Amino acid sequence: MEQVTYNGLTFEPYIRREKIEARIKELARTITADCGGKRPLFLVVLNGAFPFASDLFRAVETDAEISFIRLKSYEGTSSTGTVKEVIGLNEDIQGRTVIVVEDIVDTGTTIHRLLNDLRAKNPAELKVATLLFKPESLRCDVKPDYVGFAIPPKFIIGFGLDLDGLARNLPDIYVLKEQAD
Repeated sequence: MEQVTYNGLTFEPYIRREKIEARIKELARTITADCGGKRPLFLVVLNGAFPFASDLFRAVETDAEISFIRLKSYEGTSSTGTVKEVIGLNEDIQGRTVIVVEDIVDTGTTIHRLLNDLRAKNPAELKVATLLFKPESLRCDVKPDYVGFAIPPKFIIGFGLDLDGLARNLPDIYVLKEQAD
């Protein structure tokens, strides 16, 4: 892995693909144990969670379904503080086990609003799986059920995470160089 540059910002390697893959397999085993026989609905928050959700969904060893929603709260390298729902949920989740799949829980604003919206639809269980979690940045009372990696409040890209739509297809996760130490 080498440094990469997007929009004049330099990023260096942070979490390698092999480590991501191993952690996703561990999360899948836990979800399989927790949700076996429940036929959970994986509700994937696009666009960032797509790579994580794809690997996680295929690694879970129980009958499950998958659906997608799209929310937006980021512009550039910082959260806008507002959440805009772009594409909504079409499935009836009443009485279902729902696992919301996120790429990152940062301030918690996005997932907090989403969970409140979903609770109003009466699921049997509502869980959150996130590849990355920034507990130091949390501003809302949110505790993900399945966390790939807890990380400090640094700006990262790759493996679904972007900078203005770029870098999502990087197989590894990179950190902004000035924040690497």
